[in-house]
Amino acid sequence: MPAIPSLGGLGGLRGRNSRRPAAVPEAPPTPPAHVIDCAVYVDGTRLPGRFSHIEAIAEVRRRRDGFVWIGLFEPDEEQIQGIAETFGLHELAVEDAVTAHQRPKVDRYDDTLFMVLKTVRYIAHESPTTANEIVETGEIMAFLGKSFIVTVRHGQHSGLAKLREEMEAEPERLRIGPAAVLHAIADRVVDSYLAVSESFENDIDVIESSVFAPNSPIGAEQIYLMKREILELRRAVMPLAVPLRRLAEGYTPLVPEDVRSYFRDVDDHLTTVSERVGGFDELLTTLVDATLAKISLQQNTDMRKITAWAAIIAVPTMVVGVYGMNFDYMPELRWRFGYPLVVLVILGACVILYRIFRRNRWL
Repeated sequence: MPAIPSLGGLGGLRGRNSRRPAAVPEAPPTPPAHVIDCAVYVDGTRLPGRFSHIEAIAEVRRRRDGFVWIGLFEPDEEQIQGIAETFGLHELAVEDAVTAHQRPKVDRYDDTLFMVLKTVRYIAHESPTTANEIVETGEIMAFLGKSFIVTVRHGQHSGLAKLREEMEAEPERLRIGPAAVLHAIADRVVDSYLAVSESFENDIDVIESSVFAPNSPIGAEQIYLMKREILELRRAVMPLAVPLRRLAEGYTPLVPEDVRSYFRDVDDHLTTVSERVGGFDELLTTLVDATLAKISLQQNTDMRKITAWAAIIAVPTMVVGVYGMNFDYMPELRWRFGYPLVVLVILGACVILYRIFRRNRWL
């Protein structure tokens, strides 16, 4: 007789057949739209997973090592408020980061450093003689602390995702700390100045060739446009010299000595750009003067031509005006060949005047 399974065996069988599927782990929450990235770096390596700004700084404080790098894109006052409270950012610096349109500068607030850099982008065009805009500007603000760096970006062209990838591929750079990130941002911005200035130089060469070419159609308006764009580039480049020099000279202990030497190198590159931009400004001023002189010369030439033709036309006008009077006794009025003779006299006088003006290069 077959054995009857016990209730315990049946219960175990039911348990195996009715086992619930394992719970699927929830995906980490997606960061807000204004938060481009939030990462924790320990010993130069990025920790896996997603972090909110609160979780990130808590992880760093728990480990007592590493730092947080948060990237923001055009946040408003409400969006940045929580980050400002978490990292202890000064309200004046936060206001500048939200409103943007700041000059390049560096300010120190207690144990936090606030730096503003202007970004530039060269707008490609077919020819500088027809372009309406050549340079587009944006801004990058950076809050630097002992264990964090918060970057705020304004402008579509000033992304830092590629820079972050490059630094993550070189852990020895990130191992230095958040000051290395600030240097990398400044170095990238100044390198973009060099690239834009080289493109500008090519455009100025084209404008210069057009100005001094004979019968060129270039006008002063296009050179004024180039000068305006150069001034926009100059407003981004020139004010940055003082902040970089301060960081290179030990303005704050947040930038260690081994990073200051790199800031000196960035300052040297900025000096090269500043000299180049200053030379562009002077050259464009010279081209404006040359263009105005060329326009004035062309106007004088046109006026001489108009005057010469007016003098030639005055001869037949005078003769015809005299013979248009209603007098009975006029020279050769009743003569059969009077009309042809008068016409020949008019033509002869006009030809003589034309040859005189032609010889004097008025025509």
